[in-house]
Amino acid sequence: MEASAIFVQLINGLASSSALFLIAAGLSLIFGVTRIVNFAHGALFMVGLYMAIWIQQVLYPVVGPFAFWAAIVLASVGCALLGVLIESLVLRPIYDAPELFQLLATFALVLVLQDAVLWVWGPDDLLGPRAPGLEKALAFGNRLIPAYELFLIGIAPVVWLALDLLVNKTRFGLILRAATEDRTMAAALGIRQKLLFTSVFALGCGLAGLGGALQMPREPATIGLALGVIGDAFVVVVIGGLGSVGGALIAAILVGLTKALCISLGEVSIAGTVWNMSKFTLVAEFLVMALVLFFKPHGLFGKVLTDHKNNIELPVLRPLGTFLFLLLASILSIFAIIPVFETQQPYLTVLVTDILIAVLFAASLAWLLGPAGYVSFGHAAYFGVGAYACAVALKGGAGALLSAFFGVLSAAIAAAVCGAMTLRMAGVYRAMFTLAFAQIVWSIVFQWDEVTGGSNGLFGLWLEGMFSDKAIFAWLVLGLTVSMLSIFYRLVFSRFGYALRAVRDSRMRALALGLKPAQLEWTAYFIAGVGAAIAGVLFTFAKGSISPDVLAIPKSVEGLTMVLLGGIHTMTGAVTGAIVYVFLSDWLLRNVEYWRATLGVIVLLLVIVFPRGLSHWLEKQGKRS
Repeated sequence: MEASAIFVQLINGLASSSALFLIAAGLSLIFGVTRIVNFAHGALFMVGLYMAIWIQQVLYPVVGPFAFWAAIVLASVGCALLGVLIESLVLRPIYDAPELFQLLATFALVLVLQDAVLWVWGPDDLLGPRAPGLEKALAFGNRLIPAYELFLIGIAPVVWLALDLLVNKTRFGLILRAATEDRTMAAALGIRQKLLFTSVFALGCGLAGLGGALQMPREPATIGLALGVIGDAFVVVVIGGLGSVGGALIAAILVGLTKALCISLGEVSIAGTVWNMSKFTLVAEFLVMALVLFFKPHGLFGKVLTDHKNNIELPVLRPLGTFLFLLLASILSIFAIIPVFETQQPYLTVLVTDILIAVLFAASLAWLLGPAGYVSFGHAAYFGVGAYACAVALKGGAGALLSAFFGVLSAAIAAAVCGAMTLRMAGVYRAMFTLAFAQIVWSIVFQWDEVTGGSNGLFGLWLEGMFSDKAIFAWLVLGLTVSMLSIFYRLVFSRFGYALRAVRDSRMRALALGLKPAQLEWTAYFIAGVGAAIAGVLFTFAKGSISPDVLAIPKSVEGLTMVLLGGIHTMTGAVTGAIVYVFLSDWLLRNVEYWRATLGVIVLLLVIVFPRGLSHWLEKQGKRS
């Protein structure tokens, strides 16, 4: 490729870095003070873009070209005010809850905001105007560089300088740094944490809205941005180091230039093999993140977070009580009876199968969250690898049993590799590495058309013989799910399970007792990956097709949602959460127009009313009765 073309692509990469920095800076500020991993931050970016386009259309007849710049300012302020409402009404009541429940609340907010945008602005994408005064392009060789791209490149350092002055030269910045370093000591010195949290959340959301509003001339507004941009923002924040705004700027530039370079290189011949480098754009940033975390477990400029609650409240797991055991047995018995009436109610049999697969997937993640205290944001990787490996083997002519074995084996190898790489990390950084690993796998599947079918996926994967009958297959899924639940239950109360909980509760004491934390955690991660892989294989057989969605971020978040809804304080939490979540999702999707918002509101209410999960509440009611 010509040098001029490469230069233009790098300019585009730097312009994209500016938007990434704005959303990542806000996300980093919020995490630094509140310790909340805010999944709704991408939704604020989306709202900022929608709001800016709408405001520009309303103001243009009144103020003319000035409406463009007024819309950017007003959209940023609007997102800041929306952040105040979110922090005050949703997050403040659950600050004392385990931090993963706060993450669950922010994911519910994504669903609410997506449908709110759909209700206000409709399903069609909105196109923004060109920036007045910056419509022209500058010539570079035989290429043109849009003037607006150069304007965006200049925005990032200006915002970084303003934030640096705010943090280092003002009293508010002093309070902000104190709270970031040690919130407990800051509170003891009389700092009003509620006011500080609200202010920081408003600032962070305002920056996200500004980043979205500035994209008016560059991309259309669509509800897919809510989850599409949050993955990139997490990558930038983690590479730079959680809580470091300067690190976010450097990481945004690094990610933007890496992606632009992949596009500009095009096809490259290496050792006689032609590689299309543009296909690496989806995976490049996650590879960079994985490499940075492997060599610098706290990011480029991150610090060890000393004043930081555990990502989960460490549960004291006890054997099942009589009430929960009878409740679980009753539910599974009902699931066993429903397929008998498959000819009259075929949809119920399909729904039961879907619920049981979700239960198995959630149980494998609950095994990590509860006994191991291991937070994973990318658990869908093993569900998806198991499903795709099984599907590819089926397409290749292998039998169902051999294909299932190949699917589980492939996912087990993937879990073994990722688990080994995360041993040097801890907390949020470890969770983010699992997210990066899952996105790398998703990118490979999404673009490997010859093997995985690319974005279209694979079809025609139905079972033959007696298991082609939906009722018999449902009983097979029930048997495998109950067997895996029994294995997880036995493991929790085995010597291995007690040793794992000892490492979770106090790593130093576990080392003093002669335990091997790394080996125990790796084994737990491996077992969880195998459980998720079995669920993925069953999913392939149940649906007869597979697509990259089973590996995407929403699938991993769904797993977390199911586990946390049920609760990690009891052994039935994953079962309860999966049943409630899948049933609600299915019923709302078929009967409610704005089903995302309804589901999000229900999840929010459940988090606020039952901060320890539904199973914990059911257990208490059982003891009372």
